[in-house]
Amino acid sequence: MFWTFKEWFWLERFWLPPTIKWSDLEDHDGLVFVKPSHLYVTIPYAFLLLIIRRVFEKFVASPLAKSFGIKETVRKVTPNTVLENFFKHSTRQPLQTDIYGLAKKCNLTERQVERWFRSRRNQERPSRLKKFQEACWRFAFYLMITVAGIAFLYDKPWLYDLWEVWNGYPKQPLLPSQYWYYILEMSFYWSLLFRLGFDVKRKDFLAHIIHHLAAISLMSFSWCANYIRSGTLVMIVHDVADIWLESAKMFSYAGWTQTCNTLFFIFSTIFFISRLIVFPFWILYCTLILPMYHLEPFFSYIFLNLQLMILQVLHLYWGYYILKMLNRCIFMKSIQDVRSDDEDYEEEEEEEEEEATKGKEMDCLTNGLGAERHLIPNGQHGH
Repeated sequence: MFWTFKEWFWLERFWLPPTIKWSDLEDHDGLVFVKPSHLYVTIPYAFLLLIIRRVFEKFVASPLAKSFGIKETVRKVTPNTVLENFFKHSTRQPLQTDIYGLAKKCNLTERQVERWFRSRRNQERPSRLKKFQEACWRFAFYLMITVAGIAFLYDKPWLYDLWEVWNGYPKQPLLPSQYWYYILEMSFYWSLLFRLGFDVKRKDFLAHIIHHLAAISLMSFSWCANYIRSGTLVMIVHDVADIWLESAKMFSYAGWTQTCNTLFFIFSTIFFISRLIVFPFWILYCTLILPMYHLEPFFSYIFLNLQLMILQVLHLYWGYYILKMLNRCIFMKSIQDVRSDDEDYEEEEEEEEEEATKGKEMDCLTNGLGAERHLIPNGQHGH
C-alpha cells in the first residue's frame, strides 16, 4: 500500500505542467536539478541549529543580556502543600469560593491565598532573560539569512524582471546559492517548530504553529515542483522585516524604551510595505498572473497560490496586531505586545506594587519573591 501511495503521490500531473516528465529534470551536462531527497538533510540540520542556538544563547546572548543589565530572576514562593496541590491538580485561577475554602484550610487570610496564587503563576512565567535570549537568536539568524539572501539574489535577473522567474520553467537548473538558501531557511523553521513547546508561549501560539507548518509546506512544495526562483523572492520579502522586530524586542527587554519604539516603527513600516504591498502586488502577481502567459493552469500552480494566499491571510492577522500595538504606543506611550498574556503582565505589575508599598510588613507568603526586580512597563512581552 505504501508503494502504491508513493507512486500516486508523485504523479507528474500533480507537480509538473502537462507534457513534462520527471525524466526531463534529471541531471545532465553538469546541470543539477532539484530532487525531493535533497530536503531530507533539513531535519538533521535543524537539530544542528538547535545545538548552535544553545551555544549562542549561553556564550553570546547571556553575556549581552548581562551587559544590558538583564539578570536571571528567581521567583520564590513559600511552600504550601495544600495550595500547591490545588494549583497543579485543580486550577491556576481559583474562584472566590475556592479561595475562601483554601484560606480556612490553611489558616490564612483570603488576601494571602490570592497573593500565593499570583506569585505561583508568576513563578512559571518566562523571565526577561529567556525572552531576550530567544529574540537575540532569531535576530542573529534573520540578519545572517537576509544578508545571505541579498548576496544570493542581487545578480539574478529574476529579482529585477519577474518574467525571468518563468523563463524556461520547469527546466531550470539548481544553483548552489539557491540550494543553501532553501536548506538553511527550512532547517531554521523546523528548529522553531521543534522548540515551540519550550519557548515562550503567547496568545498566538496556534498561529505560530500554522505559520511554521505553512512555511515548511510552502518551501517543500515549491522545491519539489521547482518553483525555486519565486520561492527565493518570497523568502527575502519575509526575512527583511523580521530583523527589526527581533532587535526591537531585545531593546524592549533591556528597558531601552525609546530605542525599542524607534525600531518597532521601522519594523512596522517595512512589514506593511513588504507583506501588505510587495507580497500581494509583486509576489502574488508573479505566481498567479504571469504563469498564465506561459502555461495552462495545472494542479501545482493552483496549490502553490493557495498556500501563498493562506500566508497573506496570516500577514493580515499579524498586521492587525501591529496596528493595535502602534495605537497603544502612540496614544498610551507603551509598546506591550497585545498577543501576550495581559493578565500575567497585570499580575506581576500588581505584585511589584505590593512589594514596594508594604514596607517592613512581615508577610511570609510574599517574602523573597524578588524585591530587587524592576518591571519595565514598556515592551515586557514580545513576538
